[in-house]
Amino acid sequence: MLNEGQKNDSDKPRMELLPMDALLEVSKILTYGAKKYAPGNWKKVPEARDRYTGALLRHLAAWMEGEEADPESKDETLLHIAQVATNALFLVHFELKGKEKV
Repeated sequence: MLNEGQKNDSDKPRMELLPMDALLEVSKILTYGAKKYAPGNWKKVPEARDRYTGALLRHLAAWMEGEEADPESKDETLLHIAQVATNALFLVHFELKGKEKV
């Protein structure tokens, strides 16, 4: 009889390693987008790969130039670098799903 419980998760992804503070910033971007457009709207954008790559690069350039927050968000402080991460996640999603919009 075992004195300890068992959990067979040694070869599963270690989700607890994700940086929760960074994910919170990404969720702020997604919440803002859901209010502005609709929840999940980002999945329906035509030519998604090109458009999200462009958005990622614009936010990266603004951040590299020293602009911390996206002025478009006005009432909320949405970080450019979080926008970069969000757009990168969109691109990962489309890559994995093979759902590039044309």
